Amino acid sequence: MEINPYAAPQSQILQATSSDELIRQEHINTEATLKSVGILYYLGAFVLTLMGGMALFGSLMNGETASVLLGLFFLIIGVTQGVAAYGLRRLQSWARVPTIILSCIGLLGFPLGTLINLYILVKVAGKQGKFILTPEYQRIVAATPHVKRKTSIVMKIALALLFIILLGIIISVSLSQLKQY
Repeated sequence: MEINPYAAPQSQILQATSSDELIRQEHINTEATLKSVGILYYLGAFVLTLMGGMALFGSLMNGETASVLLGLFFLIIGVTQGVAAYGLRRLQSWARVPTIILSCIGLLGFPLGTLINLYILVKVAGKQGKFILTPEYQRIVAATPHVKRKTSIVMKIALALLFIILLGIIISVSLSQLKQY
């Protein structure tokens, strides 16, 4: 058998990296979905914290106890979403518990909230979601930083427009609420 002096060297490191790449490519869509849920939770945390703060401020100005409880509820859910978002964006295993709890609460938002949160539950509690939120998968991600999911420019533009529209709605609702006080 001839030895090719121009052939790439063969070693265990290369074989381990190639298996890591295959595992990462197999799970990259679910990884992206979980990170997207993290972005969605960051947005929800912002909105709920803002709403909770406004409700608390309004109740303190008017002396209403019902608004204080509602404001505290929104603040607690908002902070919990922020914590879960942080963990999901970093693929931390502890993020599964708050995500599952928040998704179960979100199932009450019939019909759209039910569908979205059911999808999140399937992704987080499913086989791939469990694997992605493990230290082993974090090791694979660290070993394969060059493996990326491709997002089309059309999707990026659509998401940017959706974000601008949602931000406009949030600002207009917030301003109308402030005008009432």
